[in-house]
Amino acid sequence: MHVDTSFLVDLLREAKRGGTGPAHRLLDQLPADGSMTASVFVLCELEVGVRLAAQSTKEKQAVARLQRGLRVMYPDSSFPEYYAAIFASLERGGARVGVMDVAIAALAVQEKAPLVTGNAKHFSRIPGLELVTYRPGR
Repeated sequence: MHVDTSFLVDLLREAKRGGTGPAHRLLDQLPADGSMTASVFVLCELEVGVRLAAQSTKEKQAVARLQRGLRVMYPDSSFPEYYAAIFASLERGGARVGVMDVAIAALAVQEKAPLVTGNAKHFSRIPGLELVTYRPGR
């Protein structure tokens, strides 16, 4: 199972408030087999958040703790084909989706893995992508 940045950010926010909320409730329902995967693109987005945070040292520590529980997935030589097929399909259909979201989705599609996200709006238009969603409680 792949996880999106929104899910991990929600887990971090909820942890600051005591570890309860929609993302933690979904986490409790997911298989506990240690197969939680984040793409390198998700890690890049998290790192940007760390760099922009007012308390970047605290954020860096929280993100590092979170990353220890994740398997990190890197694209291989066939990834560009998946990315291009998804991006072209969206462009032809007039749908605009962020480059990083397409990259995150393409790796999940390539791996035939569902993507856990609190941002169904961004990912629901991506062909071939199975979503596991929840309603974030901001």
